[in-house]
Amino acid sequence: MRIGVKSLLVAAGFALGASAMAPSIAGLVQKKPPFFASISAGKARMRTGPARSYPASWLYQRADLPVKVLDVYDKGQWYKVEDPGGTQGWMMGTLVSENRTAVVLGTVADLRDSPRDGGRILWRAAPGVIGRLSKCSRGWCHLDVRGRGGFVEANHLWGVEPGEELP
Repeated sequence: MRIGVKSLLVAAGFALGASAMAPSIAGLVQKKPPFFASISAGKARMRTGPARSYPASWLYQRADLPVKVLDVYDKGQWYKVEDPGGTQGWMMGTLVSENRTAVVLGTVADLRDSPRDGGRILWRAAPGVIGRLSKCSRGWCHLDVRGRGGFVEANHLWGVEPGEELP
């Protein structure tokens, strides 16, 4: 590690504040699956089917976790989603937000001051860290983790498609 480089080794349980990530169902219903979104609530149940009468298969206790929306049912009342581990199931539409987040995968990711390998390292994020995603272009995305941001190679993240461009 270079002198002067700040470390951002945040425990995997840290996530963005849920209040800043209110769901926007109308925006999600307009999109055609598959697309990435995030969990908007601190506790969210994944179910085996698109209704509360189906048994819960998983309880997520991590707001802002990115999910991939695979299908939309009943005009956005339910979404079939996939989590970063590949588990698939159904979530109520009010539990899914169009806000884009990503989770760091694999090894520690360097967050740089510019979208290039030679950029100065500002922070480091441990696997499991979740941040807000923006400005994706040419294989790099800007990731903001609780106000500490930088550019990270998109291949270190789950929550963005390879080659995807975000404004």
